Amino acid sequence: MAQVNSEKRGAMRITVEAVQSRRALRDFIDVPRRLYAKTPQWVPTLNVDYRSLYKRKHPFFQHADGEFFTAYADDEPVARAMTIHNERYNTQHNRRAAHFYFVDFVDDAAVVDALFAEMSAWAHERQLTELMGPLFMGASLGGGVLVKGFEHTAAMTMMPYNHDYYAGHYERLGFEKSFDLYSLFIDPHTFALPQRVERMAEHVRERGRMKVVEFSRKSELKKAAYKVAALYNPTLADHAENYPLTDAELDQIIRDLLLIARPDLEKIITYDDEVVGYLLGFPDLTPALQKGGGRLTPAALFRLWRTARRPKKLILNGMGILERFQRLGGNALIYSELNRTARNTPAYNFEAAEMVQINESTDLMLADLKKLGAEIAKIHRVYRREVRDA
Repeated sequence: MAQVNSEKRGAMRITVEAVQSRRALRDFIDVPRRLYAKTPQWVPTLNVDYRSLYKRKHPFFQHADGEFFTAYADDEPVARAMTIHNERYNTQHNRRAAHFYFVDFVDDAAVVDALFAEMSAWAHERQLTELMGPLFMGASLGGGVLVKGFEHTAAMTMMPYNHDYYAGHYERLGFEKSFDLYSLFIDPHTFALPQRVERMAEHVRERGRMKVVEFSRKSELKKAAYKVAALYNPTLADHAENYPLTDAELDQIIRDLLLIARPDLEKIITYDDEVVGYLLGFPDLTPALQKGGGRLTPAALFRLWRTARRPKKLILNGMGILERFQRLGGNALIYSELNRTARNTPAYNFEAAEMVQINESTDLMLADLKKLGAEIAKIHRVYRREVRDA
């Protein structure tokens, strides 16, 4: 491991080291497991995903750069972070940002200061002018620091979980809010669509030009997935957490999501047979992921399969329709299908549903969902700060 920063704090020696070996990668993976060993709300990322990212196998790294860092106190791993230079994001949003992700740390100012000093130095070397995050691959990996909703379990690994002292350290270091991402809870038993909205949705269905396409087999879903993926950039790329994905990245997202997707929970909206919207639901595999501890053993794979068959909770991570179709009744149709999916999908009896990664700037959608009975349960905050010279 290459030592890149060190300082003394009493008898404790703090170092921040770039991850350059399999052993160092194990330390990087181990940091959150130490921090959250007794935290029932935390959900581990799969080890295989860490290794894939470390080896730069993901197509994200065809246009981006990144580095893994682990902080040690007397040779014990106590903090970690990944720093990222995503040129496509910066071009889209006209920024010179270094993003950071997988940020976890003990509640110790000296440790946190050393970690962020190294991250700043990494950004400064690349002539980047701000640190921003936690952000990584846009909507394909949830971002932000949890600032509200610590009592709630994470929605699989779609949005991160962290201790409540994290935000205080960010703000102590001069970070300011960039934007918030909301997670909304839906009670299928009380979530109610107003009659006027349902009537509008029925009128849209009767006209016949805008339709809801449902799936019964994964092979059907796979064929439609690429048409849905084509809507990602037109509907989401300009959001503050996103950027235009490459074709290779969209292909990877499709492969990843098809592993956990259930055909009867995915729906697309068409207009004259052209795909114009989507509603993506996933069975909540959180209990199985927690028991697996990040490992994909045969027993862990069986638990994932069993949980997917009878999930207690629905996770909604993707809902949208092209803007020009929203005023043609598309919004009403989306909300009607959301209601039907949460309450009336035949194979399931969901006790709860959670919508994740809703940007605070989507005022109309948030207002509509609140009127329907959804409640903001979690807030994840993306922070920013100018890069300081090392």
